[in-house]
Amino acid sequence: MNQSMKNEYLDQVQEQQQRVEVDLKARKMAANVAAMPQQAMAPRRRGGFAPAPPEMPGGNAVDVRITGFWRWRTVIVPPNAYVVHTRRGHDKPLHIGLGVSFRFNPATDSFLVAPGAMQTILINAHSICRELQGLLVQGYVQWIIEDFPTAYKKLDFTDAEDPMRVVNVQLREQAEAAIKDKVATMSIDAVLSDKQPIIEELTARLRQVAEGGGGTDKGLGLRIVTVQIKEAVVSSARLWESLQKPFRAERERVARLAGLETEEAISRRELQVEQDRERSRLESEGELAQLRSGKEAEAYDREQAERLRRQQREEEDARKLAVERQQTSLHSAELEKERLAVEGALAELKHGVDAARRKREALSRIEVADADRAAANQQARAELELLESRQRILNGLSPSNVQARLVELLPTIAEKLPQPQELRSISIGSGAGAQEGHALTALVAQMMALVKALRPEPEASPKKPEAALEGSTR
Repeated sequence: MNQSMKNEYLDQVQEQQQRVEVDLKARKMAANVAAMPQQAMAPRRRGGFAPAPPEMPGGNAVDVRITGFWRWRTVIVPPNAYVVHTRRGHDKPLHIGLGVSFRFNPATDSFLVAPGAMQTILINAHSICRELQGLLVQGYVQWIIEDFPTAYKKLDFTDAEDPMRVVNVQLREQAEAAIKDKVATMSIDAVLSDKQPIIEELTARLRQVAEGGGGTDKGLGLRIVTVQIKEAVVSSARLWESLQKPFRAERERVARLAGLETEEAISRRELQVEQDRERSRLESEGELAQLRSGKEAEAYDREQAERLRRQQREEEDARKLAVERQQTSLHSAELEKERLAVEGALAELKHGVDAARRKREALSRIEVADADRAAANQQARAELELLESRQRILNGLSPSNVQARLVELLPTIAEKLPQPQELRSISIGSGAGAQEGHALTALVAQMMALVKALRPEPEASPKKPEAALEGSTR
């Protein structure tokens, strides 16, 4: 009974509130507690300098380096981090800005570092809508520091591990409160279907708090970059199912009707196709039967016509055979008569051929003898003409002709003579022209003497004109 009457939403709210309180206070208390033992355990010295206080830890979000020793130290700040440096006895910071490094004396100085990068806050707001139903609205907010001199005065950046943690928690609480206020005035359908009113309300409230609204109030020195709502989820699973039922039922109805229409159309189409198929089958069978009967009748007619044609052809062939046999016998008798006549004609022709062959042989022998005699006569006549020509040439060969012929043949004779190894000349006379003329005259005289010596007498050899001609040529 008690278990069924338990308020789950109240338990979630209380648990979330406790978690926020722990986030706001626990880490700062832990840092103070951790610093106390170190101060208690610090040893004392009688003389000299006291030990330096512990260095301020550079958090996980900002990588701050401290160099040097004791009072001569330097704080090196990265370029994307804001820093404020104060000193005892000064009402205003010595250094303030983005990425400013400075000298630091632990005994009199203090500094605060905050990251300048854009921060993102994740929001999970458990809200109640106008119908008193639980909703989980999920979103995120992105912001940056715009006016650090104002921000470090109004916001807490002293967390050693994450300087932005406390500011993020505060902004997240304000964002969740704004979302809850807006969702409380909206219906569950409006929240699930249109999230723009929630975004506008949340953006307006956060900018009023972070940036300030008009006048001289600068707000917290922050600037809201963007605000987005990612999702809105109904907390009750049964309510979520109930909300989805109308749509699902409508979709199921539409799908069922579409399925029924499809099945009806398919059935009607299948019936029509089956009727068309049966009609086509019957028509095809009738056409096939008609075609088959026609083919059978044509085949029967063709067989009968073929049988009649064969019978007529056989009778005609028998009649033609008898006529051909009769004609063949008559033709054979005629051929026998013709063969006998041809044999007689061949015998007479053979006898005439033998007589003609004998006569031709006799004529051939006579013609051959006449041809031999004519060839001999012609040969003798040719020889006589040749002898007569040679004799005529020899008779017509005079010394002047021989001398002219010799002069023409002198270059050829000179080419065929052996080359002399040594040339000796003796000239008797008045000049070179006379010597050359004398030598030529002597050469011609020698050649003429040689010709006369070689030339045979005409009376001694009248029957050999060829030899005489060769001698004259040489």
